[in-house]
Amino acid sequence: MGKVRIGIDVGGTFTDAVIIDNDTFELLAKRKIPTTHDRGVAHGVVRIITLLMEENGIAPEDVAFIAHGTTQATNALLEGDVASVGVIGMAEGIDAVSARKETDIGDIELAYGKYLQSAAVFVDTKNITETAVNYALDELLKKGAQVIVASGAFSVDDPSKELMVMKEASRRGLYCTGGHEISQLYGLRMRTRTAVVNASLIPKMMETANMTERAVRDTRIESNLMIMRCDGGVMSIDEVRKRPILTMLSGLAAGVAGALMYEKVTDGIFFEAGGTSVDISVIKNGKVMIKYAQVGGHKTYLQSLDVRTLGLAGGSMIRIKDGVIVDVGPRSAHIAGMEYECFTQAEDFSGAAAGLVSPRTGDPREYAAIKAQNGKDYALTLAGAANLLGYVPEGDYARGSDERNRAAWGAFGEYLGCGGEAAARRVIDLMAKKLSALVEGLIKEYELNRNMVTLVGGGGSGSVVVAPLAENMGIKHTMAKNAPYISTIGVALAMVREQMERTVLNPAEADIKKIRADIIERIVRSGANESTVDVSIEVDAQKNILRAIAVGATELRRKNPGAAELADEQLAEISAQIIGADKSAVSLLHKTGRWSLYKGVVEKKLLGGLIKRKTKSLAMLDREGVVRLCKENAACLKFIKAQQDKAFNAFLDENTTYSDANATIPKVFMFYKEKMLDLTGMQTASQLYSVLNVETEALLPEEELIAVAYK
Repeated sequence: MGKVRIGIDVGGTFTDAVIIDNDTFELLAKRKIPTTHDRGVAHGVVRIITLLMEENGIAPEDVAFIAHGTTQATNALLEGDVASVGVIGMAEGIDAVSARKETDIGDIELAYGKYLQSAAVFVDTKNITETAVNYALDELLKKGAQVIVASGAFSVDDPSKELMVMKEASRRGLYCTGGHEISQLYGLRMRTRTAVVNASLIPKMMETANMTERAVRDTRIESNLMIMRCDGGVMSIDEVRKRPILTMLSGLAAGVAGALMYEKVTDGIFFEAGGTSVDISVIKNGKVMIKYAQVGGHKTYLQSLDVRTLGLAGGSMIRIKDGVIVDVGPRSAHIAGMEYECFTQAEDFSGAAAGLVSPRTGDPREYAAIKAQNGKDYALTLAGAANLLGYVPEGDYARGSDERNRAAWGAFGEYLGCGGEAAARRVIDLMAKKLSALVEGLIKEYELNRNMVTLVGGGGSGSVVVAPLAENMGIKHTMAKNAPYISTIGVALAMVREQMERTVLNPAEADIKKIRADIIERIVRSGANESTVDVSIEVDAQKNILRAIAVGATELRRKNPGAAELADEQLAEISAQIIGADKSAVSLLHKTGRWSLYKGVVEKKLLGGLIKRKTKSLAMLDREGVVRLCKENAACLKFIKAQQDKAFNAFLDENTTYSDANATIPKVFMFYKEKMLDLTGMQTASQLYSVLNVETEALLPEEELIAVAYK
């Protein structure tokens, strides 16, 4: 056996692990064991790795990559299992008045009756001394602080005062973090709040990180253990010790990260459906959408996946009022401690009767169940409805027993007086109504091309949710390969990822070069091999934010899951389908590197066919046939690097809209070699040129680029 990748995902109930071929990304083995809460999570990690390696004849030196996804940080916040934090706020002069208030965060409510407790003292930094810092530390310890945060006004520009506090805290054996380590953005209160949440997790995560690292070492695997982040990447365990907040919500990120490695999705909605809830996230231009996370209703500077969670999934129970089905979910068979009607192997439901139950103490007696001949109640579920109506294919994880399920729903239909299939259709329609409203909102919010949107199913109940929803909405869908293990696969396949943001008004080329160098330094520290690092620069002119995103591998190779290069004829067929044109109306415009740009013409009939209007669209595909961009009425230009100043500048000027007030540049994407450069966040030509110059300075004069611009 060659080199392999191991992914481990520790959940509340089960710990999953997978082995992936390092070259082909083929799933070689998978394992599931109960999570070992009583003996410590690390014990279960060692056990599942050892079992997988022994069963598949894998030697420690065969493991090229090992990563761990954990809900530890999320659970700690939900359960209030966090350390109390002491904040040393700092500023001088006139800034001290506001800084004193902005660094006093107070207690943050994490859940009902659960609080993250924080206390604050303030130090004027005009003549700060080690004595003053230690006095402040003494005051915070008296107030019960277990971890320290140093947060100074303008520390993103000059972190020396924060570093001084961190040095003194460390000398006294205290955990401490600085606001500048967590975010490079201005906004003292939000930066302090983010640092406080991070600090509160450090003791718990240090304990977990140390135990897990020792556990992996016990297996004699030499590859460094990586940990899943909330934005879909991984980082080294040393970085987890400093910034544990980045592991918060990482479980939600792993599933879509895995799906993106397998599925050719440009614009899509990903559903990871379990038994109780479904997590929904957005894919646009092949990337997952990110936003600032909230803790206790408060915004932070933590960037995480934009995930919407709904209490609707395979185990969702059916609610009845006055003999009519009125809802499906949020109560599930799992929460009720009941078996699904479609999965039981023990009961024969012939002659069984349907009725209503109260799943948990305090619940209304309005949930449908089937009572077997032995008197035991089984839940009627969304999974049962989907199985009955044929949405769950043979061999799918959610496929149930047709005979028992049909008998159960027959009894339920008789109870309602409408027939089993009619009852199941009502349940499916209610589910689709709930989810379609949310999906339509996401399509609108992220301005997705509805013709390109694909619904992607993951998790054990993916087919239960996605297939009927896609039918209802008239949108294409697919199930992610190895859907039940998609989160664990996402952990195994994840890239190292880092993001850095700075508050910069009208960033110049020097600012862009500086943040690019800094993000490369940080991602290498997080475990990436520098030669594999790819950096994207974004400018948010409305918020004066300069953002750098770096992605890299832990070893010398690129991500390409064994996909074959398609012929021009195949790429043309895909382009025609996406554009909505006849294949005869589609032509290849340009090729360079991994990219092929196609033009298509669509004739639209208006006013009942009295008026015909032709629209032109451009579609950019990579060599595997993934559509990375599709736009109507877009312009394009192919040029060589040596012609950039002349040819591209003239192209940009030609597509800029001029008015008396200002000049509005188009949205621009640049394609060259293996790179897709997103320049749509640029507000001025000078910003765009600065980023483009930095990103393309290593290109040779004769190397080709393709620009696509639209308004």
